[in-house]
This record gives sequence, structure tokens and C-alpha cells, in this order.
Amino acid sequence: MDPIRGLRNFGNNLGLAWWAKVETTAPAATYWFGPFLTRRSLKLNLSIFEEDLSVEGSEPIKHTLVRGKRGEPLTLN
Repeated sequence: MDPIRGLRNFGNNLGLAWWAKVETTAPAATYWFGPFLTRRSLKLNLSIFEEDLSVEGSEPIKHTLVRGKRGEPLTLN
């Protein structure tokens, strides 16, 4: 495991990781994107994730930034 991934997992286990809760209505789904060590790094990567969802036909896309511990499942339908 690379060191950054290990730090992200450690931060998540402590409840300090940053996550984005991304919701779409077509299809109706909730995606959890993360973990990230900083809010800034999450924001920098979130647009790429949302663009991928948009290319796949998901719409509309709404997101909320959350700090805490998150586990599986990362996609809810």
C-alpha cells in the first residue's frame, strides 16, 4: 500500500477524512467519493468525479462535503 493511501485510511478510521456525498436523480443513487486528507484536495478531485458521472448520463448532480468516517457501501441505489 502506498503511504498516501495508508494516511487516508488512517484518517478515515479516526473520523478525520473528507468525503463528498454525491447524489443523482437519474439514476437515483448516492455515491460517496473519498477519503481525502484535506477539504482542498477533495474539492480539486471532485469535479473530475462529477464529470465522469455526467458523461455516464447521471443527472442532476448535487454534492455535500462531509468530514468523518465512512465505510462500505460507497454507492447506494
